[in-house]
Order: sequence, then structure tokens, then C-alpha cells
Amino acid sequence: MRIRTILAGVAAAGLMVFPAMADDGQYAPQLNQMLTEAAAGTCLAALMAPPLLDACNAQIAGMATGLSSLGPVETVTFVSAEDTPGGRVETYSVKFAGGQTMTWFIGQEAEGKFAVVGTAG
Repeated sequence: MRIRTILAGVAAAGLMVFPAMADDGQYAPQLNQMLTEAAAGTCLAALMAPPLLDACNAQIAGMATGLSSLGPVETVTFVSAEDTPGGRVETYSVKFAGGQTMTWFIGQEAEGKFAVVGTAG
């Protein structure tokens, strides 16, 4: 199964990262909510910047099928954070009830909305 990476507003090749100062993740609740809603077929306008929301809506049919097949999110564990030119990006290990664990990232938050969310698989 393949779940597409959502990268709205960021060119992956141009993403320069620097270690973040904080040791704890801040975005786990938002990531969990986005994954839960995406599995149900909904892109959260309240948490997604317009380019990310557009990318999500374009991919939601395939994403919902893939995510729902994994089962509900069981745990979201902070792995690391990086400061990027567009803002902080956090990486999490997400375990689903079906037994699969995936690495997800979320970040570049402005006014409560995120510009990047995706998975490395």
C-alpha cells in the first residue's frame, strides 16, 4: 500500500533544515486529528494552510482508503524537530491499530494552520 506524501508549499529539494532548540514535540494532537479525519475522507480546513488543503483535497480519495485500512491511530510518538526556513517541522512515529508504524512529519505552522504534512513511509 502506498500513501502519497502531501508537500504543499515546499519544494523538497530546497528544504534546508537546522536542528531545533526544543526537545519536545508540539504538533502531535494536530497530526493525530489530521490523520483521523483523513482516514474518514475529510481534509481539515481549520488546520491546513490553503496550498496544503488543496493538495489534500486532490488526494483524499486515495489517502482515505489507505489510511482507513491501517486502522485507528494508536500512538503518536515525537522523534525529532527541525527548524526550516518556513518554520519548525516535527517528525513522529505513528503506530496504527493494524500493527503498522509509519514516520510522519508536520510543520511550518502559521496562525494555527500547517503548510506541510506527509509521510516518509
